[in-house]
Amino acid sequence: MNATSPLRVGLIGYGLAGSVFHAPLVSATEGLVLDTVVTSDPDRQAQAREAHPGIRIAESPDALWSGGDGTRPVDLVVIAAPNKTHVTLATAALDAGVPVVVDKPLAATAAEARELAALADRTGTFLSVFQNRRWDNDFLTVRRLIADGELGEVQRFESRFERWRPQLKGGWRESGRPEELGGLLYDLGSHVVDQALVLFGPAVRVYAEADVRRRGAEADDDTFIAITHAGGVRSHLYVSATTAQLGPRFRVLGSRAGYVKYGLDPQEAALREGLRPSTAEGVLWGEEEPHLWGRLGSGESPLTGSGIPVPTEHGDYPAYYAAVVEALRTGGPAPVTAREAADCLAVLEAARRSSDEGVTVSLER
Repeated sequence: MNATSPLRVGLIGYGLAGSVFHAPLVSATEGLVLDTVVTSDPDRQAQAREAHPGIRIAESPDALWSGGDGTRPVDLVVIAAPNKTHVTLATAALDAGVPVVVDKPLAATAAEARELAALADRTGTFLSVFQNRRWDNDFLTVRRLIADGELGEVQRFESRFERWRPQLKGGWRESGRPEELGGLLYDLGSHVVDQALVLFGPAVRVYAEADVRRRGAEADDDTFIAITHAGGVRSHLYVSATTAQLGPRFRVLGSRAGYVKYGLDPQEAALREGLRPSTAEGVLWGEEEPHLWGRLGSGESPLTGSGIPVPTEHGDYPAYYAAVVEALRTGGPAPVTAREAADCLAVLEAARRSSDEGVTVSLER
């Protein structure tokens, strides 16, 4: 690939992940250009052309690594298609020697993820997993507080990704068919587990309760995961579509102080509204208003306004693709590796088994 020309990106899938997250972030990243969108849906083809004038539309992913119409293959493939296609499509890209980013979850199992990592090593091809919530504003703030020693020794980490969606939407994300990888455990659970592992290291024990609450639902929609980390921290993680009263996004309890933060990072909402990573009307991308800041303190209730307000770091989803460009240009490491994804999947598999069998599952280190 040319060291100065923008890297041409082929995006597979133009549903929620492709249209709201990947296409806008790729288009906003210096050094990348959205070249081709692969979708067979006429409505989505029209949406892609309207949002990104001049792009090519392809019916088949093969066009991205074969050239298809006589042109050279793209420089990077982004897989934002349904979960069940991730392994097959990533394998094809890696076999063709085309760098690839795969939306989470990378695979159904940790073993499949490790096989993809090994294939990337054998072919010398870049492979990364899109875990944008490592760049959430609140998560970046928690990392800063831990690094600065503000909390002391962290003992318990509570993370909630809760929603109130009593009515089913339908589609593969709510399917109970195992091959679809639907349900919240593999969806939002991929995020909260990844964040916990980044903060506190490997898991040694996992306990989970994955429930199906809504009438007519097939896949888990109200799930709890408890992780004991090798360093002794306990993570309690909640993902739900049935929460009528939302809890704090984070509650982190340490030997010196605790941090409590409500509300979600604003970047997803901004992307859904059609906004793009840039400075507009004096507001920086990912910036949060002071009244939404979390609070740091001890022996106090944030609900009463006590504790010290902690400025929230700016969310920075664009940092992921900027790191991808840097890695492709320099041969450096991927911002999120397939082996990290495998560690996350090992926890999700253990959580599934724990819930199904009513046991605590120990993980090998």
